[in-house]
Amino acid sequence: MSDVLMPDLADLGRMLATAGAFSVPVHDVRLTPDELDPGQIVAGAPAASSLELGEGRGIWEITPGVVTGVETDKIFVVLSGRATIAVEGGTTIEVGPGDVGLLAEGARTTWIVHETLRKVYQTRQPA
Repeated sequence: MSDVLMPDLADLGRMLATAGAFSVPVHDVRLTPDELDPGQIVAGAPAASSLELGEGRGIWEITPGVVTGVETDKIFVVLSGRATIAVEGGTTIEVGPGDVGLLAEGARTTWIVHETLRKVYQTRQPA
C-alpha cells in the first residue's frame, strides 16, 4: 500500500480554488476500498478501491476477476494493468497502460480484469 495521503474532498476543493492547481501522485496515492455489489461479480474475487477528486473525477483500481456494470458517460486513462471490456450488444476492447477509453452512458459492460488495473477518470456532467 502507498504512503501518500490526500486531503479530504472539501479541503482539496479549497486548495484548488486558492492555488489554481493541484497534482496527485497517481501511482502512489492511497485509495479507499469500495464495496462491489456481489451481484456484479461474475468470476474470481475482485476488489475495487478509489479516490474521488470531486466533480466526477477520480482514480479507480480493481484487482483481477470478472465484473459487470452499467456505465456513466466517461473518459478514462489506464495507468497500469490490463482488462478486456465487453459491451453488451456492442464491441469488445482491450485496454492497458497509456490507453484512453470512452464509455457511453447506460452501456452494460463486462470487465475481465487480467492484471490489477488502475485508471484515472472523468465523468461527463449532465448539462
